[in-house]
Amino acid sequence: MKKLVFILTIFIAVAANAQTDKYVAAMQANLQKFGTAKTINDYEALAAAFIRIGDAEKNQWLPYYWAALSLSTGTWADEKVDKEAMAARIIALADKADALTTDNADKSEILVLRNMAATQQMMVDPQARYMSYGQQAAGYLQKGMSLNANNPRLYYMQGMSVFNTPEQFGGGKAKAKPVFEKAVALYKAEQVKPLYPHWGDKEAENMLAQCQ
Repeated sequence: MKKLVFILTIFIAVAANAQTDKYVAAMQANLQKFGTAKTINDYEALAAAFIRIGDAEKNQWLPYYWAALSLSTGTWADEKVDKEAMAARIIALADKADALTTDNADKSEILVLRNMAATQQMMVDPQARYMSYGQQAAGYLQKGMSLNANNPRLYYMQGMSVFNTPEQFGGGKAKAKPVFEKAVALYKAEQVKPLYPHWGDKEAENMLAQCQ
């Protein structure tokens, strides 16, 4: 009986490792494609691939995170994309990711997605929506910082918001510069984990250079 239990334990462990290896390989393959995607069709295909991985795994939040980020990135790649509809899809994926993790650092990454979705909704009509979606977008970043003050993507997104806000409303290069400086410093200090977010570092450095 003990021998049978031992054999079953080994079998389960091997099967679990095989499943994990398959998951990692699938994620890595699609993350490589993420780095070369250019069109909305590329990003839509990537999002669908990440969703399939998430649906198969059932307990991993990162596939849904990357699916949402793919859709968000694709939105800015094509001006004809319906930002309102796309934001709704991003929020739904963020909700799925959020339900699969209790880690504050993970949740801070998901709040970056929510910031992106709210920003896209604001951009449908910036003048009319700034006080609603604009404030909501800023709130997501503040909440993310309260969960993980060392997440550089929160500061990169905040810097972009400040940079693109007119000076008469408290924005501009001078106000954005210290935010980008903090983002760049945090990117350099970040301990990158496999499959986890580490985007925006080069962009933050480029934006900081524009603020000089």
